[in-house]
Amino acid sequence: MDDRGLGPVVNALTVRDLTVSYRGHPAVHHLNGALAFGSFTAVVGPNGAGKSSLLGALAGLLPYQGHIERPHPAPRVAYLPQAAALDRTFPVQVHEVVASGLWWRTGWWGGLRIAEHHHVRDALARVGLSGFERRWLGELSVGQVQRVLFARVLVQDAGLILLDEPFNAVDARTTTDLLDLLEPWRQEGRTLVAVLHDLNQVRAHFDQCLLLARECIAWGPTAEVLSPEHLERARHMARSWDESAPLCEGVRS
Repeated sequence: MDDRGLGPVVNALTVRDLTVSYRGHPAVHHLNGALAFGSFTAVVGPNGAGKSSLLGALAGLLPYQGHIERPHPAPRVAYLPQAAALDRTFPVQVHEVVASGLWWRTGWWGGLRIAEHHHVRDALARVGLSGFERRWLGELSVGQVQRVLFARVLVQDAGLILLDEPFNAVDARTTTDLLDLLEPWRQEGRTLVAVLHDLNQVRAHFDQCLLLARECIAWGPTAEVLSPEHLERARHMARSWDESAPLCEGVRS
């Protein structure tokens, strides 16, 4: 119930007692919290803190224990993986990568109509890659590949957008151009979750922040979460991780 007595608060996504395991050990440990509709949440923390595992579970790609609750009807989810996870040697053209984000309209085996081709071209124009439709993915730079992946997210027209280290290993110009895409999403009321390392980017563009060190250190307004005390606690917890520890007894199958 909200604090005005107007009925239950509906969020874009709620997690309860969420544990995500990696190779038999908890990568995210008993997480509880919610994403409000239209919120921009940055997920930060030390290397190995479970940030990417969390996004994988929210995207439906990794198994988990606990509960991920979505409203009905649930917003469409768009997921941008780390660029390093993409096989750039696979013989695929740019327009095919972007068009794969339209499966929700065309079906897995449906062909593109004229309108869908326009969507692909418009998305590539928005990320600065007009005329790249027939280029092979393997011919592109790291920054250009990331622009292609953002174009695929654009055509998905999703209400919940998950970005895993979207600005990692890309040049400053690409980072600036892609950050400019975030503001229209905010104005359109989309919900965004992004794994980030640059705390200046977090402070500038994200109103909410989740600080993870396998366990939740803090989750709330960015200025409160990124306090020196919270950041030091996350660093301290990372130094004490036991990689050989068994799965905790509280995790349910």
